[in-house]
Amino acid sequence: MKVVILAGGLGTRLSEETSLKPKPMVEIGGMPILWHILKIYSSFGLNDFIICLGYKGNLIKEYFANYRMYNSDITFDLSENQTIIHKNLSEPWKITCIDTGLHTMTGGRLKHIKEQLDNETFCMTYGDGVGNVDITQLIQCHQNSGRLATITAVQPPGRFGNLDIDSNGNVLNFQEKPKDQAAWINGGFFVLEPKVLDYIDSDSDMFEKSPLEKITNDSQLNSFKHHGFWKPMDTLRDKNELCRLWESNNAPWRTWND
Repeated sequence: MKVVILAGGLGTRLSEETSLKPKPMVEIGGMPILWHILKIYSSFGLNDFIICLGYKGNLIKEYFANYRMYNSDITFDLSENQTIIHKNLSEPWKITCIDTGLHTMTGGRLKHIKEQLDNETFCMTYGDGVGNVDITQLIQCHQNSGRLATITAVQPPGRFGNLDIDSNGNVLNFQEKPKDQAAWINGGFFVLEPKVLDYIDSDSDMFEKSPLEKITNDSQLNSFKHHGFWKPMDTLRDKNELCRLWESNNAPWRTWND
């Protein structure tokens, strides 16, 4: 099964980093968050990726063009004009990079890669979020539903603690960063049938708006509730938090062993 990564956005809310690179190339623990996402899927046996490029997409192409060299022992024989790989430590990934336009919306980017999908079921997620989602169970949930689309639903923690205060101003209860038990939101990590592309009309379509609304109205949207870790990298604060977790060897999204 192929995995589609949407990696073309401008990342304006993380402008401290994205003025020089696309958001998926912002590093967590010395590796781009895009690498972390690929490692998550690869740990479940999915190694065929399609990356939808847009803003500064050439930097993503250059990264993977040199990836094997960065992760191998290598000899450059200048006299013979040869490059010899001695120990290849890179992953068994097949990565297809597709330029889908600078200002194309998420739905339009999916439409651009229709020919690469081979009319088969595929996974899709965003290039700026990680989680310890069980991809095998997610795919099984989708297959059991018989629907066109499955979305991973998550409950993000609140940014601030909740205070329960009585009429006299006394704090009766304090709960630090609770999850809103009533709120499930889009956590990415989709499984989609190729027919979902029929719901997308143009490059200006955001997949999360009209297409998903129409899919829902046709009773074709299934959900996979994920109760574990999930975090998008929307701001510098988010990036620093992910870095802190990685550097303390406490990264819940690390579903791989190497």
